[in-house]
Amino acid sequence: MRIARKIELTSEQRQQLEALARSRSLPLRVVERAKIVLLAAEGWRNDQIASRLSMSRFKVSRWRERYARHGLAGIEKDAPRSGRTPAIGPETVERIVHLTTQENPRNATHWSTRSMAAATGVSASTVRRVWRAHGLKPHRIKTFKISNDPAFAEKLKEIVGLYLNPPEHAVVLSTDEKSQIQALDRTQPSLPLKPGRPQTVTHDYKRNGTTTLFAALNILDGQVLGMCKKRHTHREWLRFLKLLDAETPPELELHVIADNYATHKHPKARRWLRRHSRVHMHFTPTGASWLNMVERFLRDLSVKRIRRGVFHSVRELTAAIHSYIASHNQNPKPFIWTAKASDILEKVKRAQATLHKLQSV
Repeated sequence: MRIARKIELTSEQRQQLEALARSRSLPLRVVERAKIVLLAAEGWRNDQIASRLSMSRFKVSRWRERYARHGLAGIEKDAPRSGRTPAIGPETVERIVHLTTQENPRNATHWSTRSMAAATGVSASTVRRVWRAHGLKPHRIKTFKISNDPAFAEKLKEIVGLYLNPPEHAVVLSTDEKSQIQALDRTQPSLPLKPGRPQTVTHDYKRNGTTTLFAALNILDGQVLGMCKKRHTHREWLRFLKLLDAETPPELELHVIADNYATHKHPKARRWLRRHSRVHMHFTPTGASWLNMVERFLRDLSVKRIRRGVFHSVRELTAAIHSYIASHNQNPKPFIWTAKASDILEKVKRAQATLHKLQSV
């Protein structure tokens, strides 16, 4: 009859094993192994331990022997396993990754799992596993825009400086237009949200006209001034400038941030600015309207109020926009700008270097 190996523990070893056996954060397998060794040290036979812990006698024997040979390290870590033989070789994996990142299929702009499977002679599920392991998502694409404005650095530092260190005795307004906002009416009533089903709307709609919103965000307190007009010309922009001049304290300097749209630089607008010396214009770099903080507010307006809205007329649309602005101004929260100009410049330089390298290949 085979006799199990005797386990003898020092007081320190017993304390360590008891701590493992009581643990609620360690894996269950480690806790069970510690209990096996503790019972074995008390003189229990393997069959008795197996019955007590509701496990096989073979399992008890294995971990009893493992502790006798390797000590505490023998039960805390599992022995390395060979694992299943890979279904495809490294050459096939390398080919899939190369084709995905360096080449396109003949009749498409990007690979699908099925087209890649046909090209490499493996299953679509295998292609999916390789892509997942290498973080490849050919079906997705991200857009980018790098400004080519020669005065990018100067304009960037000027605008970020207004955000991070606004001048004293002055109001800083971030302004922009959301043009061609459509008053859309669905052709059939929408179905409301209910458990197990999202809100549904018809895919087709009726156009009832458009409006353009001129908006100015006060970067200090988050208040928004808005004006809706049918057109988007220098006349409307000039009226908006006059509104900003009238709605802000006359004793304060007024710094207005805007993009490079042609209406903002119209000769009549420039003449008006020369006559109103307290108003200072700051233009974002070309192709960098993301520097304009009011864009965040316009995005929220579109997502929260316009995109799912149903409007039977332009009047209803403009009323909804003004209602949203009024609600926002009751409890305004300014958007906090945190990125430093130096950090943005460093990212832009890296992007330009990468783009130049790709163009030279």
